[in-house]
Amino acid sequence: MSETILRGGPLALAIAVICIITLCTRAFPFAFFSGGRKPSALVLYLGRVLPPAIVALLVVYSLKDVALLSPPYAVPEVVACLLVLALQQWKGNAMISIGLGTLAYMAMIQWVF
Repeated sequence: MSETILRGGPLALAIAVICIITLCTRAFPFAFFSGGRKPSALVLYLGRVLPPAIVALLVVYSLKDVALLSPPYAVPEVVACLLVLALQQWKGNAMISIGLGTLAYMAMIQWVF
């Protein structure tokens, strides 16, 4: 029993350190901007432009290896992207649109193409 705990010790320590670092990085903005201080114009600007930029970067990265000239000619990717856009426009819920788009893409590549 004790040797099992000892073998898991470094792993448990690594997980604990990662959890503490994640907690600190998530709590930092709340601690830094609390107390009635207003964030600077740069922070407000970055908060406004970074989320769409990150989403665009993720889309480009996800579609970078799509083969347009070989079967299935990017049909699953295009259909999934259009589904995500339509659901986001209709429902306005990112979890629903991304989740259903991912499910549709996985179903197409597993069973259709």
